[in-house]
Amino acid sequence: MIEIETFNSVWDAISDTPEEAANLRTRADLMQQITAIIKANGWKQNEAAAHCGVTQPRINDLLRGRISRFSLDALVNIATALGQRVHVELEPA
Repeated sequence: MIEIETFNSVWDAISDTPEEAANLRTRADLMQQITAIIKANGWKQNEAAAHCGVTQPRINDLLRGRISRFSLDALVNIATALGQRVHVELEPA
């Protein structure tokens, strides 16, 4: 009989450690929120880049969800450049 392993999230499935999964989850959440701000403002990529303090290719990577190209620090910096305050909450795992 084949044993099937189940995971709580895709991040848990693709990560080697719970710490790595938590980092990926947080980065993905920030990327989604930044993307929503860009779309809500109707900015083209070059406009978004100017507002975010990064290059247009970086915005392209962000909008395409290329999570491996962004550190948590970089995403916090982008959010801050957009006038946002990043708030982190801890909850039991």
